[in-house]
Amino acid sequence: MPHDHAHTVLPSDPALRVKALETLLVEKGLVDPAAVQEIIETYEHRVGPQNGAKLVARIWSDPEFKKAILAEPMPILQELGYYGRQGEHMVLVENTPTLHNMVVCTLCSCYPWPLLGIPPGWYKSDAYRARAVREPRKVLAEFGLNLPDEKNIRVWDSTAEIRYLVIPERPKGTEGWSEDQLVPLVTRDSMIGTGLAQAPTQ
Repeated sequence: MPHDHAHTVLPSDPALRVKALETLLVEKGLVDPAAVQEIIETYEHRVGPQNGAKLVARIWSDPEFKKAILAEPMPILQELGYYGRQGEHMVLVENTPTLHNMVVCTLCSCYPWPLLGIPPGWYKSDAYRARAVREPRKVLAEFGLNLPDEKNIRVWDSTAEIRYLVIPERPKGTEGWSEDQLVPLVTRDSMIGTGLAQAPTQ
């Protein structure tokens, strides 16, 4: 007789699978639902990508800070409090007029939580993880980012040991802007490399 208990079949949709696993763990007393909700609230609302945006705005505004953090980011990130689980070893890579950087994790979904919050669903998808390295220009075009042929693209593969943050190019027309004015121009996607910082008129 076939063994067909409901608990042996998880839904195919990733969000439903996660919810099903969370429910099982809560029922077995292995996970506190309040603790799970607190983690989600922290990374979605209190951390989110705003930490990364503040960091980028300061890099754009302060040449000495930029030089120091690009050379050795971890002591500075620790001092600023942008450090913790999923952000233990960071490397910052800078976009330039001739180079565009893009980040992926081909093995799973390694992502700098303390700077960017919880990764978006597409970052964890098999399609993005498989294609970003093979055909980055096509993938970027699907995000609406059509780069000129003469601009090189470099793809960085995050691991459990190293995570990357892209420093997007500073938008033109923001000379003399304060850090507070610059922060809203820095998007999550621009720090992954699947987008650009917003123009000041947007």
